[in-house]
Amino acid sequence: MTIKNDLASITQKTLSQPITYVGIGLHTGCKAAMVVRPAEPDSGINFLRKDAPPGKGFIAARWYDVVETHMSTVLGNQYGVTISTVEHLMAALHGCGVDNALIEIDGPEIPIMDGSSHPFVTMIEKSGTVNQPALRKAIWLQRRISVKDNDKEAALIPSSIPSITVDIDFPDSAVGKQTYTVQLVNEAFRADISRARTFGFAKDIERLQKLGLARGGSLHNAILVDGDRIVNAEGLRYKDEFVRHKILDTLGDLALIGIPIYASYYGKKPGHTINNALLHKLFEERDAWSYITIDEYNTLVGRRNEWEQDGEEYSQQTQNAGNA
Repeated sequence: MTIKNDLASITQKTLSQPITYVGIGLHTGCKAAMVVRPAEPDSGINFLRKDAPPGKGFIAARWYDVVETHMSTVLGNQYGVTISTVEHLMAALHGCGVDNALIEIDGPEIPIMDGSSHPFVTMIEKSGTVNQPALRKAIWLQRRISVKDNDKEAALIPSSIPSITVDIDFPDSAVGKQTYTVQLVNEAFRADISRARTFGFAKDIERLQKLGLARGGSLHNAILVDGDRIVNAEGLRYKDEFVRHKILDTLGDLALIGIPIYASYYGKKPGHTINNALLHKLFEERDAWSYITIDEYNTLVGRRNEWEQDGEEYSQQTQNAGNA
């Protein structure tokens, strides 16, 4: 199988027109209207809380602005204004190759939609993207970066083709042990990851709601697991939807780097906390990587040679590297 990388565009991209979404937050239960607008080259992805006091609602979508990682990724600014559950939207923007966008929203949490990135991806595809007069930059990783927390692990491994491999292991038999690898090329994100929904466990609902979480959760926007059964009448979208959603979350967290990274990610029981710790470690280890334009990278390594190879063989190599 021949693979060609659709994230190797040498120029930055933004949306061709604004996109509007309306929905409720998974954890707050608050209704919100959101408009994702085109933005200038080199501006990146940013949020603007329209309900915040004037001049205090701007929040950059960057790893160093993460202020909370329990159950979702929450960004904040110097005024204490936050925006939560950004990971599904960030995954959609990154997966669709959008470098620059301004997200205006009138509430504290991104609408959960159906619990996946698919509604965001669908609207981004309908809007379309446009090339911008600025070169796309990337991080070129030269050595492995990893963090551990008891039985959890997250690592970035040098690779010419970005990919994500995740292992999960839950005691509930409806989930159990699952492993999946996706190469972030061509239509892989849209076809294999974007439709995977967030999930929760019936035994945890009361506890989470007492903590002020999962107030907007329902069978319309999450998979509910009760021991050995899936409560949702329609069942699963993929037989291994749980691990695929963990990959979706991971992609959203990695998108907070702000630019693409030439690396493979491996996660064992990953979550937002360890993913953000990995990004902190990455930027602490400044000698492990270089900033480079994608045009420069293609010239250095040879675009055809590095971005096309047999997919099945590469998946096995990535999994073996993650287990090393």
